[in-house]
Amino acid sequence: MTGYQHITVLIIDDEISIRKLLEFYLKKFFTVVTKNNGEEARKWLESGNRPNVIVADLNMPKMDGYQLMDYLRDNPNYDKIPVMILSANESSNDRIRCFKAGADDYVIKPFNPEELYYRIYNKMKRIDKL
Repeated sequence: MTGYQHITVLIIDDEISIRKLLEFYLKKFFTVVTKNNGEEARKWLESGNRPNVIVADLNMPKMDGYQLMDYLRDNPNYDKIPVMILSANESSNDRIRCFKAGADDYVIKPFNPEELYYRIYNKMKRIDKL
């Protein structure tokens, strides 16, 4: 696996263990930015930052994954950024709700970080970012 440091992955999760795991694994390949919740991520985006892909938890305080999706998809500056949802919610209804809101992928926790890498890699490859 080769590094693609020109790809920035924004990870948003209120669980520090998930953030640290993803940062540790994915920073070998991509530039990684982590935020605790959707509100922190919104402020980071509005300060002029633009990731290539967003990996976000569904259940977070202050601004959950659904609210984050609404914000991203309603904003022309961010509506084309691929969003991958991470969640312990295995319900088909939750997955469908996320896809209807504009999520590009839905990964159920616990997950294998290598699988997440390949999901990101394949998404970036298809949109000619690699």
